[in-house]
Amino acid sequence: MLTVQSLLDELQLELATGAKAAAAPVRWVHISELQDPTPWLSGGELMLTTGIPLDTEEKQRAFVSDLAGRNLAGLGFGTGFSHKRLPEALVDEAEKRGFPLFEVPYSVPFIAITEKAFTKLVNEQYEVLQRGLAIQRRLERLVLEERGLEEIAATVASAVGGTVAVLDGRGERLAGRGFRRQLSADAIAAIRREVIGHAGDGHPFVPSHPSLAGRALAHPVVSPGGGLPQAWVVIVRDSGGLGDFERLILQQAVAIVALELMRRRVEQETERRLAGDVLAAALGGMMDPLELRRRLEPFGIGEEAAVLVFAVDNPAAAAATLEATLAADGCAAVVAPHEIGGRELLCAVLDTADTDPLEAAAKARATLIEQCGPTRAAAGRVGPPASLRHSFHEARCALEATAFANGSAPEVASWRDLGAFTLLLSIQDDDALQLYCDSVLGPIEGGDEEYGGELLRSLEAFIEQNGQWERAARQVYCHRHTLRYRMRKVEELTGRDLSRAHDRIEFWLALRARELVTA
Repeated sequence: MLTVQSLLDELQLELATGAKAAAAPVRWVHISELQDPTPWLSGGELMLTTGIPLDTEEKQRAFVSDLAGRNLAGLGFGTGFSHKRLPEALVDEAEKRGFPLFEVPYSVPFIAITEKAFTKLVNEQYEVLQRGLAIQRRLERLVLEERGLEEIAATVASAVGGTVAVLDGRGERLAGRGFRRQLSADAIAAIRREVIGHAGDGHPFVPSHPSLAGRALAHPVVSPGGGLPQAWVVIVRDSGGLGDFERLILQQAVAIVALELMRRRVEQETERRLAGDVLAAALGGMMDPLELRRRLEPFGIGEEAAVLVFAVDNPAAAAATLEATLAADGCAAVVAPHEIGGRELLCAVLDTADTDPLEAAAKARATLIEQCGPTRAAAGRVGPPASLRHSFHEARCALEATAFANGSAPEVASWRDLGAFTLLLSIQDDDALQLYCDSVLGPIEGGDEEYGGELLRSLEAFIEQNGQWERAARQVYCHRHTLRYRMRKVEELTGRDLSRAHDRIEFWLALRARELVTA
């Protein structure tokens, strides 16, 4: 590091005053003959001057005062021009302020000083760059080797000689590592509060906790689509302030953390797509039993399994919560949303070797309610992977059968709550179910090719809402008069009367059977 003292040692010059402050770093060297050059200075510079305009003691004292007030590194005063020696007033003022001052004799040109200083500064910057590149290569390897955020934090902490914390956008810990010491609980809590406070502007900030003064910096990790930061990287040096090297490493760490988070997202999205494909194959009965078992093995699903079904507002968003909850309880499972009958449900194929599906569903439901809002849950019976389609329909139908229990529904619905659905699920012949569907619903689909699907959706909403016109109309996004017209059309096509309980039951059974056939 270039300092006033190290520069004088190389030039074999003597310091006149300010020995303690001479150990401060020199950021740049500036030459000026202005009486007040401070408007063009930013601090940390070494000033060189011959003092041509400093022809009075008052001006000399004011000159030193201005430079010291601007936090300059020191002053080199050239003699042999306007002044034969260092002016006494200049030396006295510098001594009072502890400001580094040295004489530059006529035999030492200013260019000799600037060359020495600039060479040293350039070499220092080159060294910083080289060290930074070495750290960058190590961090890149960690990402490629999928070593995770903890290893990234440990590498950065070792490089800067301090503590590194990676927090998410809400201030929660993602990773953290200390080189020699750890942050206090108070300091961590303060940083978290400030991260939340700075989330809106997304700008770097200096943590304000007293124990971190002058040795910490927090930098945001921007989100891929913009908006609020997806994470924050905080570095705290064990001792001393942050220099160019530490700030460079922080910038590199931010980029590497962004890459690691992106890698995680891609990995999770790939796993979820794979889980969705496997779950769809399992629940749809579209795969040979041996192949299905082979596909389930990587997820920890063994000889016996059951299906859990959850009705939640946003199944796709809730999938990660359900996955994490089951994993925390040691439950091996495949989790993904699954659509049936125009409704999307959150489903899980659960290994039941050491797990009771009803208990697992109850725990998961409690977490989903807390984090994702109102949630209903159901569990199918345990069986071999080949019977997962039947287990799914049991759970789904149990969920529907208890939908209007008016507060008396069990915490987790099961096959015991199937009611009339037991009749449908007991019919294993898809052709028989299809024949029944065609006999009841066929006239609707065949009689109005353009709007048959809309008529069926309106009929289902009408029956599900127990004939309440307003609620049913809202469900299918139409006016109640439009819904009445559609129901009259259904009666005309089928010859049935929706005011009769018998006909409504037949429609309801046919609609449920249709889902079983088309699932």
